Amino acid sequence: MKLLTLLKKPKTSWLFYGALFRSFTLSTSVAALFISAQSPSAYRDVPYQQDYSIKYYTSDSTIQLTNVGVDRNGVVQVLSAKGLLVPRNGQFQYPGTLVPDRSYRPMMDRKLTALAIRDQQFVYLDDKAVFSNAWAGKMLIHHALPNATFFAAGTNNTFLVSDGTSLKAFADTTVIWDGALKQDVVRAIRYEATQNQFWILGSHSLSRFDPVRKQISAIFQSANLTCFDLAPGKVYVGTHDGYWTLDAKTGKPIGTIQKKLPWTDLTTISVAHGTVWFGSTMGAFMLRPDGKFNYYYGERWLPGNTVTAIAEGTDKTVLILTNKGLGEIHFEPMTLYQKALVYEKQVRQRHIRYGFNCDVVTLQNGDLATAQMGQRDSDNLWTSMYLVSQLFRYKVTGDKEALQNVQESFDAMERLFSITNMSGFFGRGFERRGYHTFEARAWDGGLTNGWNHAQDSEWDWRGTTSSDQTVGQMFTLTLVAELMDGDIKKRAITLMDQLMTNIINNDWYLIDVDGKPTLWGKWNPTYVNGFPTNVGDRKINSSNIIGFLQAAYHFTGKPIYKEKAYELMQKYGYLENLMRPMNEIGKAPAGSDDWAKMLSEGWNHSDDEMYFLAYWCLYPYAFTPELKANFGEAIKDHWQAERPEKDGLWNLCYAMTGAKAFDLPETIWYLQEFPLDMIEWPVMNSHRKDIERVPENFRGQTTREVLPPDERPELKHNRDLFKLDRPQKVSSELSAGDSFLLPYWMGRYLGVISAPANK
Repeated sequence: MKLLTLLKKPKTSWLFYGALFRSFTLSTSVAALFISAQSPSAYRDVPYQQDYSIKYYTSDSTIQLTNVGVDRNGVVQVLSAKGLLVPRNGQFQYPGTLVPDRSYRPMMDRKLTALAIRDQQFVYLDDKAVFSNAWAGKMLIHHALPNATFFAAGTNNTFLVSDGTSLKAFADTTVIWDGALKQDVVRAIRYEATQNQFWILGSHSLSRFDPVRKQISAIFQSANLTCFDLAPGKVYVGTHDGYWTLDAKTGKPIGTIQKKLPWTDLTTISVAHGTVWFGSTMGAFMLRPDGKFNYYYGERWLPGNTVTAIAEGTDKTVLILTNKGLGEIHFEPMTLYQKALVYEKQVRQRHIRYGFNCDVVTLQNGDLATAQMGQRDSDNLWTSMYLVSQLFRYKVTGDKEALQNVQESFDAMERLFSITNMSGFFGRGFERRGYHTFEARAWDGGLTNGWNHAQDSEWDWRGTTSSDQTVGQMFTLTLVAELMDGDIKKRAITLMDQLMTNIINNDWYLIDVDGKPTLWGKWNPTYVNGFPTNVGDRKINSSNIIGFLQAAYHFTGKPIYKEKAYELMQKYGYLENLMRPMNEIGKAPAGSDDWAKMLSEGWNHSDDEMYFLAYWCLYPYAFTPELKANFGEAIKDHWQAERPEKDGLWNLCYAMTGAKAFDLPETIWYLQEFPLDMIEWPVMNSHRKDIERVPENFRGQTTREVLPPDERPELKHNRDLFKLDRPQKVSSELSAGDSFLLPYWMGRYLGVISAPANK
């Protein structure tokens, strides 16, 4: 989540243990086709702060968890209604548990009510005394408050203890002051070392106690106070509806109460590692230097959403205690390259199926040990995006592992053609026989779900091939043909030729095994121009097919592809269709048929993905400079419409045209903010008070600014990135192969993201 850049050399982490840094050489043999060698204005890949969570759950979610801390030895303790708990066996994406702390037997018999840290050691409060196991166990101050609940430890062995009503101050074992808040009850106590004074929060007041003068004075009053903490020169005071910032010297508010928060019902405030953190009944959030907040909600970050305590952890970690367990938020110095290595491992270990990039694996309750892959609707599209990421990786680094990944995925995509036994027609996917159903599905017309028996009796394959899968094939075939040599290049060109020949011979349709066009594989002029001019399918189908024909002509040299492209552009208006501005795309006008109305109910984000991937066919291989200029304008117009999403892939596909201004800072923001944990946890944002809503619109944009990837529910490029909520139960993990690795390695290949600066 965070764009803080570190100047010091990062530490080696468990995330990268055993990873070897490789030498980097930017391939310039083909870069001139798109963007020449790395620009001086390229982003320099230095370490930034990458956050991730390690979670620890309680076995009994009804146990009340009240406080958490860590001592100088790195020991973390959680105070619960049943005594002390400690974390056990937690790792990133493999949660641990909170178990009883059995390290000191006498502690298990004490009725603990609070814990605190003094001089990096644990200090405890129970119904009889303030005490510690540090300092040879000599600290023991009997307080005579059987219901003592709150305390703070000061310097020179001073303490302030309260049962909610009475207050007692101690110097060593001597009571030096006994009193109470005026017509209020105690909610929390803090000690300020620089001023040698205690702060006491009541339900409607904030007071200071001077242990030298033995005086207490109220400095601020307001209703519904819940929590507070001290920062240099400031006091942050939480309520059930926002927080106040006070001048620590005068006690006067600095401005008005702040309510523009992710959630306003605050339960705890903690200044951890110099940053102000807030806990609430709906997650935790961190105050950024720009006055906005980083929001930690849901099991991507926390075991539960009701936060009870926040504390500093070791190094830069922050401990967030919730009603269901402990979330340990880590901030690790990391380059984008190091982040990519984490995702490379994720894809290879859990998302490779027969060489395909399985974009979603099913899970049970977020448990990665239950991960199961299966045939997806668009296996070849997600695989194409992953394959090209590895192709760019290979061209940039020369990494033989990346080359092997390319070859394995290309074999899978090539087999989609051969398994159908129909020249130029490829399937959606394949599976061993007996592990799928042949049941009808409504979106397939209610007749078939597309499965067919292959000639090989061990296998079945799935038809109903669509236009987006065709984009996937052409994206891969074009870039393999462009960037590779030898046999694999020849194979790619052969498949491209067969595919385009099939489409032309079948009157611009993909014809399935039943002799009928598939539902979506249609580029025929009667079909395309049958849509009103403002329906997006008319524009996208025209744009895609012209790009396909140009690439096929470039690599095969066959005149028919150029002739047919000009026929579509000049005779059937496909050039006019693809040049139509995006601001003219909208809902079908009155009187349109039901199909056009259904396809134009709202903005189609899958179409965006199809456009931008196919631009790699449309722009570089334009027949003339004039056409290239026109195509460049159409791409720029589309990119301008998409800019609010801050999607790094769209920005980089536009950069492919040679554009100098393509939102590189937003692209880096997108990549840095991408969550390491790609399990599709429930995410909710519609309750937030810190987002600015916009009126309902055709594009489905809900807020003025898109939320960071690690705070929102949707991560895939073909989904609505302005979607705020995903309330359903967790059931899957996304692959980073198409969502992160493609834009990262594309940026490296285009020379706008540098090699890691900390080799």
